Formats: sequence, structure tokens, C-alpha cells
Amino acid sequence: MISLDNISKRYGSQLLYVDASMSVFRGEKVGLVGPNGAGKSTIFRLIVGEDQPDDGVVSVEKNLTIGYFDQDVAEMGGRSVLAETMAGAGEVSVLAAELRELEQAMADPDRQAELDGLVTRYGEVQPRYDALGGYELEPRAHEILAGLGFTPDRIADDVAKLSGGWKMRVALARILLMRPDILLLDEPTNHLDIESILWLEGFLRGFAGALVMTSHDRELLNRLVTKIVEIDGGELTTYTGSYDFYEQQRDLAAAQHEAQYARQQAALAKERAFIARFAARASHAAQVQSRVKKLDKIEKLDPPRSRKIVDFEFSKPPRSGNDVVTFADVDKRYGSAAPIYAGFTFAVRRLERWAIMGINGAGKSTLLKLITGRTEPDAGTVTIGASVKLGYYAQHAMELLDPTQTVLEALQAEHPQASQGSLRTLLGAFGFSGDDVEKPCRVLSGGEKARVVLAKMLYVPPNFLVLDEPTNHLDLDTKQMLVRALADFEGTMVFVSHDRTFLAKLSNRVLELTPEGPRSYGGGYVEYVAQAQHEAPGAR
Repeated sequence: MISLDNISKRYGSQLLYVDASMSVFRGEKVGLVGPNGAGKSTIFRLIVGEDQPDDGVVSVEKNLTIGYFDQDVAEMGGRSVLAETMAGAGEVSVLAAELRELEQAMADPDRQAELDGLVTRYGEVQPRYDALGGYELEPRAHEILAGLGFTPDRIADDVAKLSGGWKMRVALARILLMRPDILLLDEPTNHLDIESILWLEGFLRGFAGALVMTSHDRELLNRLVTKIVEIDGGELTTYTGSYDFYEQQRDLAAAQHEAQYARQQAALAKERAFIARFAARASHAAQVQSRVKKLDKIEKLDPPRSRKIVDFEFSKPPRSGNDVVTFADVDKRYGSAAPIYAGFTFAVRRLERWAIMGINGAGKSTLLKLITGRTEPDAGTVTIGASVKLGYYAQHAMELLDPTQTVLEALQAEHPQASQGSLRTLLGAFGFSGDDVEKPCRVLSGGEKARVVLAKMLYVPPNFLVLDEPTNHLDLDTKQMLVRALADFEGTMVFVSHDRTFLAKLSNRVLELTPEGPRSYGGGYVEYVAQAQHEAPGAR
């Protein structure tokens, strides 16, 4: 269907690919992975013709329909969510608009003279519309929008009223409704909650066409893709299998290359030593010349590329009391809406790691705000225990960074007694190396800001972490580092996350917020799934 043959691409001084190749065949589900800035999104732009390679050929099969979802959402407004979604369904939506116009024209007394032509055209358009499933278009749009978290009243509302994150969901719904031959999805799970991610996973698993996607959701890649294309160091390398299998094969190949390189370097050093030792001796001239020619003919292996994944060992937090936070008969509601909590009693003990589950509006973020004092209960008490030092990561925390400070200055302001070396090591663990630490905070992306805030909070970790979606915007390597670091954290945690790997690796308790009231589960997320028989409360 699609092939990239020996392509090269440069942006200024940055070289993305050199003689790189990849292909996508019918029905394949391909994961595109690589470090930030490696050129994953550029691959999509090359395929759809928004960009051109400097060298090489991009071949796309004729008459191939492509659905391309990226992070740049066009302005939306003036239509309902449903109408906006249906308008993006490709040929079928164009035919639907033409059918409506033809029906109005045929019913117009002033256009009776054109009736024969209008009827003829209607007879041409209607069968094609039917063949494309046009009469199922609106029900399918409703199904997709519901799967992505839209309630019926929101589906009927003006799309202009939506936040940026919800407009992203509309843009994704438009692409899914197209049913193209190939889907190109660039980070489709950004701004989705766990219920919508699970629905999308099921939808894509049943999608008959080809799929190429980037994602920071490890579990999604593992469950969906059958091929991984890695972009690294200017090369495109293809691996068959899931993301976990790709990691194993990549690490095995890297270890083998490192061993081969070491053996070759040892052999070359031996030959060079012989040449240096006997170069001046006439009696060994023939042997020396023979070995010089042999060295010239050897195909030298490239040095192993080291992946820039830095771990940071967080310091041990001070011990808290056994009772970390206690809720006693807590009531909480907003305005005239139904109560979020009524007579809620809950306790968090030292070293417990609570994952908070619940559909949108169930009260997950409210629970965290009650713990941290960002909001007060209407009745009852929330009590923080003795010797508890609390650290709170909120979704809006990125907005509190001083835009005039550099990344390094932001950490130095928070930890003035820390050495610059230790702060740079920490920033390296969070993906800031070399000159990156001198970037002003105002130019950082959302993901980079999130990493700065987490680094500030975790340099001297508190003994009680309250985390609201800490993995949003983080790439796979940074998530992996964060999970490893928090797995060794000797404190208490309460967190909300839509990342199933994060939930499974770090939780040892689950609190599920349901309309019938909170339910607690012993064991972590894996045990919760087994006991509750679902991966999320609102999973469809």
C-alpha cells in the first residue's frame, strides 16, 4: 500500500533520515516509535504529501483513502458535535450533502424544468451513497462519539463550546467515521480518559484497514500492533511483533552489536600494534604491508549508539505516621448538582498506593483536591496525619512555571542548596540533556513542562505523593523511568492515571468511585481488573 524507499530528510542542521526505508501492507497495524524529535510525525506528513523527502521515493497506492489524525486541530464552530463529525467522513459526507441539495431542488416548484436532470443525478448519487454505508452514517457517528466519551446532550451542542481536548476527540471521531483504507494516527490517546482509550482499542482492533500510529501508551501498542518501525539515528528499523517484543529484540540486537564492535576493536588494535611495532623493520616489511592492506579492506562497524535513558535514584523521604489521611463522613457537592460524596469515610495508611478509578465526573480530582486542601468538604472532616509531608501534582501545575526562568533555574529556585551537578542529573533523567536545561520555560511543550514540574517535586520527595494524571504528555522512555523511580519510592501514594502500565506497576490498592458509592479493592490494578471484571468503571 505504502512504501518509503531510501528517503533522506533534513530540517536545517537536523538530519532525520538517511537512506531510510519502510513499508505498510494491507491490514497491517504498525507502531511508529522513537525519541522525541526523531521524525515520527514527519513520516505521516511525507505519506499524505504535506512534506517531501530530500532524496528517495514515497509511494502511495492509487485511489487509496487515508485518514490522518494529528495534534493540530482546525478551528471548529457553527455546527453541532454530530454535524461536525459527519462532515469529516470523506466521500460519503460529500454525497450526503449533495443528496440533501437534490431532494430540496426536486421539491422546489421553481425548479420543475430541471426535474429530469435532478432525478437522473439523484439516481447516480444515491446508489453510491448506499454502497458507502451512508444510511448508517449517523448511527455510526453516535456510536463513535459515545465511545469517545460524549453524552447525548453534548453531541447535540455547538462544537465551539468544547475545550481544546474535547475538540481533539471530535477530530478523532471524524477520522474514525471515514472508514478509510489506512488510518494514520499521531498520538490519538492524548486527552482521552481510560474508558475512551479502551473503547478506541476495541475499535482499532476491529478495523479492517491498515493502521500506522504513534502512542505513548505502552499497553495500547502491545495489544494492537503487529509491527514496530523504530526511528533512531537517521534509520528506520522494522521489527515484527508487539512493543514488548520489539524492546527485547532491540536490546538483544544492541548487545550483539556492542559485542561484535568490541571484538572488532580488539582485533584492529592487535593489528595496529603489530604494524606500529614492525613498521621500521625491513625483515617484516611484507607482513606489515599485508596487514595494512587487510585493515583497509575490513568494513568497520559503527560504534554502538547509547540510548539516552537516565535513571535517578530519589532520596529516601522522612517517615510519616501510620495514618496518612482520614476522611470522616464527608459530604461534597457543587451547586445544585447531585452530591459527589455523601457520608464518605476513607483512610489511607502509610506505604499504601491507592489508584482512584471512576468515570468523568465521578469525583476523582475532587478527592485529590480534598486531600490537598484545594477544596473543602461541605460536611465532615479530612485529616492529614502526623509528620506527613505532602507533594501534589495537578494537571494545571504546568501553568505555574515562571516563563522567564530556564529549566535549570526553575529547579534551582525550588532547591537552592542542591548542587548543579545533581540537578542536571535529575533533569537528564527527565529528558533534558546538554543545552536543553537552558531552555526558557515559555518555549517548552506541554510534555516538557510536565517533566519540569515532576522533577521539581521529586528531587527531595515528600513522604506522601498525590498525583493527578502524572503521565499526561510524557513519552514512553520518561514514563518508564518514572515508573521505575516510583516503584522504589518509600512513601505513600494516591493517584489518578489513565495509563494502564502505570496503574499496574504502582498500585497496591484501588478505590472505585461509582454512582452506588465508593468501592475499595485489596491488591493493585491487576487484582482489581480480575475482581471487578472490567478495566475501568465506564468501559464499554
